[in-house]
Amino acid sequence: MRRDAFSQLLGMEVLEVGEGRAVLRMAVREDMVNGFGTLHGGALFSLADSAFAFATNGGGTLSVAIDMHLGIPAASYPGDVLVAVAVEQSQSNRLAFVDVTVRNQREQIVGHFRGTVYRTTRQHELA
Repeated sequence: MRRDAFSQLLGMEVLEVGEGRAVLRMAVREDMVNGFGTLHGGALFSLADSAFAFATNGGGTLSVAIDMHLGIPAASYPGDVLVAVAVEQSQSNRLAFVDVTVRNQREQIVGHFRGTVYRTTRQHELA
């Protein structure tokens, strides 16, 4: 997280990170909403994407996203606190598939994210 300037800009907090799993939290701020007063989809996508990245890179092998999708079943509003839980569902020698569920403080699901990463052969520093 110390080198992830964008996640820091959005105020994300890492609650848990390990190989194949990560949990991040983000409070929805007034400066994150769209013209309708709800959380901008890009901010929600960014939270899920960051959880995805932490989960897939938690083992120390550089993994890069090759495909990501987000469904938004419910709106989020300023003052909401969102928690994204990323769990690796399956992997092969070079690919891993991850589901991220984003819930608000009422345990309502506000985001369903699915992503695929390509695992490189390059190791990175775990901090």
